[in-house]
Amino acid sequence: MKSVIMTLAVVLSLAPAVSQAQENGIYIKLGEARTKKSLMAFPALQYFGSPSSSSKYQSVGAELFNVINNDLTVSSYFQFINPSAFLEDPSKTGLMPAPGQANGFKFQSWSAIGADFLIRAGFSIAGNDVTLETYTYHVGKAQLIFGKKYKGPTSSARRIAHTFANDVLKQLTGTEGMFLSRVVVSSDRTDGKTKEIFAMDWDGENVSQLTAHRSISISPAWSPDGKKVAYTSYVKKVGSKFRNADMLLLDLTTGKRSLISYRPGINSGAAFDSDGQSIYLTISQGTNPDISKIDLSGKVIGKITNGPAGAMNVEPAVCPGGNVLAFSSDRAGKPMIYTSNKDGSNPQRRTFAGVFNSSPSWSPDCKKIAFAGQSEDHFDIFVMNADGTGMIRLTSAKKANGRWSSNEDPSFSPDGRFVMYTSNRTGKNQIYISTVDGTEERPITRDNNNYFKPKWSTNIE
Repeated sequence: MKSVIMTLAVVLSLAPAVSQAQENGIYIKLGEARTKKSLMAFPALQYFGSPSSSSKYQSVGAELFNVINNDLTVSSYFQFINPSAFLEDPSKTGLMPAPGQANGFKFQSWSAIGADFLIRAGFSIAGNDVTLETYTYHVGKAQLIFGKKYKGPTSSARRIAHTFANDVLKQLTGTEGMFLSRVVVSSDRTDGKTKEIFAMDWDGENVSQLTAHRSISISPAWSPDGKKVAYTSYVKKVGSKFRNADMLLLDLTTGKRSLISYRPGINSGAAFDSDGQSIYLTISQGTNPDISKIDLSGKVIGKITNGPAGAMNVEPAVCPGGNVLAFSSDRAGKPMIYTSNKDGSNPQRRTFAGVFNSSPSWSPDCKKIAFAGQSEDHFDIFVMNADGTGMIRLTSAKKANGRWSSNEDPSFSPDGRFVMYTSNRTGKNQIYISTVDGTEERPITRDNNNYFKPKWSTNIE
């Protein structure tokens, strides 16, 4: 899919401005963005063609614009200027400034309304291909930061838009965005009764169904390269009257599905090791649940936890690229968050408050852990440093009846700036995201289905 998008540097006549802008380095610093968002002007896209040349130019243009606008809005770096404040009519001026372009725009028209950055873009359609031409400017310095063209099938318009939004963040902040990432989740959206595994873009669009067991399929997890998904399903075996919580592995490239852990009892809570060659999971086998490690064929490599004293140890989470594991355990009485080395040695209790703490999730740099914590009769999402210090609450929302909602199953974005989770505040379990500092929250799904245990892909694209 990546090959369908062609990215080209453009406008040789502005090359000196590009070089000068790049020498200035990062335009937006994270700490400053938290206190003051940059003002962004993003006029409607121009269409380079006659309306009669393509019947779908309006829908393609709207999709490109809306995806870019949503991505950059969610990034939390920008505040968009209302088009009613524009001093120029962008439909009557070119994408490049005057006097270089005869009908070019004037930087002073944008600086006068306080714009820090300006994006001018247009698109054309030839057959089944769309080309998006973009220019991103620093208004105060009257400089082009970068100009690029993106080309691909019209069916890839969303991906083209996500790619451009990623490039904007990379150029302005030095850090790439997460707009090409995917989410895997369990949902009842097929019939409202059974649960199947689905994949979708981070923004809830482009949904694809991965399983059709007509049963209960839960707790999906991505492999580090995003090419495999492990999950648990209550699949009825041939010749058996019972359904067992078995773990399966789906290769998204080949479509091959393998049964990798089907020991009697629970086989759930998959977490791929950083190399993608093994999986941590919870196995019960008629006893209290403990965490084990298996290879991709299902062979047990080792038992990671063993109690103590019959304690429950569940929901393993692997620190990306590190030697640390996080999990939930009731070894001290109430389920709390613990960390240990990957082999189970050096266990350390990290949470001490609340009634029930569960579903730990590591940030990509392994410096923070998100988890769901119960107080009274509901759960909320918390983020803390890996050693348990610096804890903050991300969620606090009520239902329409005035009761507190439950917010559960956190998962970090691949860039570490957001946490995704489910919330039943609308009456249905919907997917939400919050900035990691809890300052901004927004829904991702807005439908009448229920979603459970979403997992953000660990790869950016």
